[in-house]
Amino acid sequence: MDTRDTRDFEGDAERSMHEIVRRALEEDLPDITSEAIFAPGDRGQARFLVKASGVLAGLQYAAAVFSALDPEAVFIPTRNDGDSVEAGDVVAEVGASVIGLLGGERTVLNLMQRASGIATATRRYVDAIRGTGAKIYDTRKTAPGLRALDKYAVRCGGGENHRIGLYDMFLIKNNHVDRAGSITAAVERIRSTSMPQKIMVEVRDTLELDEALALRPDFILLDNMSVAQMAEAVARVGGVVPLEASGGINLDTVRAIAETGVDRISIGALTHSVTALDIAMRIL
Repeated sequence: MDTRDTRDFEGDAERSMHEIVRRALEEDLPDITSEAIFAPGDRGQARFLVKASGVLAGLQYAAAVFSALDPEAVFIPTRNDGDSVEAGDVVAEVGASVIGLLGGERTVLNLMQRASGIATATRRYVDAIRGTGAKIYDTRKTAPGLRALDKYAVRCGGGENHRIGLYDMFLIKNNHVDRAGSITAAVERIRSTSMPQKIMVEVRDTLELDEALALRPDFILLDNMSVAQMAEAVARVGGVVPLEASGGINLDTVRAIAETGVDRISIGALTHSVTALDIAMRIL
């Protein structure tokens, strides 16, 4: 079992980006159409145009795609990841072989559109709770193989990353509790390992909340509670342990939840129900 409480997240993210790009190109190439029409030495330029308002993300992935296809490619962003953009904005230009431009077009758009859609959704939630003191977090409900991209996009939108994987924090959920016999039994078994990762305990009602609070974990997760139940939980805990709300949260309810005084709000829909931001590539 991995006992590290930290990893080289920046290094892991860099490696994950290149692995995502490699797999995406591998499943799409060769581009027999472009290779039949154009010579390897043909050079061209293209622009990336946003066709709807939103928040931009994924530029570094786009640069990595063209670099993988053409070592001499020059990718010049005209905006930054995390910027708010409007329809008609040009966000990047690229010069590369024509075969590289056309061969990378769909991969780049798939990655940028998904990332920008996540960033846009995240920004809406962040704006909705502004001034409350709560923060928006993602979950592990990411597309398989795209977790690095999805979680990077959440950060671009102003959100925070929850666990990167199962390895960087203990999260005791209802199935753990039901199998172990109690929250106390689960926490005690974890603490007996002397592993350094922080502990979060999910609770479903007041009885479980009181049991978890007595154990003083690092975080308590309020699972699918009503706004009234969350407000009661905040009052009972009194700031002793940070509280996180989760389950069925949407833009219509998130403000009221934040105003209960919870510290964190995790939302799976940020990454599992993505509406892509419309972006186009235009060859000049």
